[in-house]
Amino acid sequence: MVRWSVVATVAAVMLASTGVAPAQSAFPDRPVHIYVPYPAGGGVDILTRTLGDVMSKQWRQPVVVDNRPGAGGVVASQALVQSPPDGYALIMVASGHATNPFLYPKLPYDTFKDFTPISLLASSPNILLVRADSPFKNLADVIAQAKAKPGTLAFGHAGTGTSTHLAGELLMNLARIELQPIPYRGGAPAINDLLGGQIPLSFNNGPESVGQLQANTVRALAVTTAKRLPSLPDVPSIGETVPGYDTEVWWGLLGPGGMARDLVEKISRDFVAALNTDAVRDRLATLGSIPIGGTPEELDRKIRADYDKWGPIIQAAGIKAE
Repeated sequence: MVRWSVVATVAAVMLASTGVAPAQSAFPDRPVHIYVPYPAGGGVDILTRTLGDVMSKQWRQPVVVDNRPGAGGVVASQALVQSPPDGYALIMVASGHATNPFLYPKLPYDTFKDFTPISLLASSPNILLVRADSPFKNLADVIAQAKAKPGTLAFGHAGTGTSTHLAGELLMNLARIELQPIPYRGGAPAINDLLGGQIPLSFNNGPESVGQLQANTVRALAVTTAKRLPSLPDVPSIGETVPGYDTEVWWGLLGPGGMARDLVEKISRDFVAALNTDAVRDRLATLGSIPIGGTPEELDRKIRADYDKWGPIIQAAGIKAE
């Protein structure tokens, strides 16, 4: 009688000879790391940690948030593309991911080939903030001051080429004013300097602004989307003062290039399911963010659309990463 060990050996040899791999264990069977390209406390970080808490319970595995700030997201992105495409290393990017090729001519990766889109998760208007005791009561005051003394007003932003930087550039272009952009390594440090009086203005996204707004340490002069934010109904849009103005920040989940399609679809489904829980949706609403839950294809289209939209503007303005 043939022993079962012999049968198993023969079966393994047959599988190897036919190129059929043994079944893999269900994903995930160990902790999943999500790179965040900005410091803790910023919008990308808050969204990642909010979803990560739900995903840890759903997957029954820890979701580890790894903050890797620097170079507008390039540092974290480079770490990701050097990881295996097995789903255990992911990255939460913001809109600036699409514009980095125009800011960093020698990127250590290809923005399209070296990443796998997984899901377009959420969006938010950026918000023009001033300190609570600022003499600027509205956007018209800022524009008047900028026209009276060109280049003397500075605004903070999360880094060269980020959505908050481009929000300020668009305001300068459409309002025909001159401001001084001051880059930071994320939105939270910009708010810190705003509170400290080092800068008079700052463009920040909703999640990193709401805590300070609730504490009455800052005031919102305007939001960057064409429509007012439901959670801030009394704050006008910039477009109400500057016709044609409309921009936002979005956040999406990427993996390294070459991920298997079935794995991508599973991770996308799981994150969309987490996004649609009452706890996450309520949390995002209080942060001034709008859940999307898009497919991998929708995220790919969004990245390419922003690449096409902002690339010529960045090049025409001569914006380069420092």
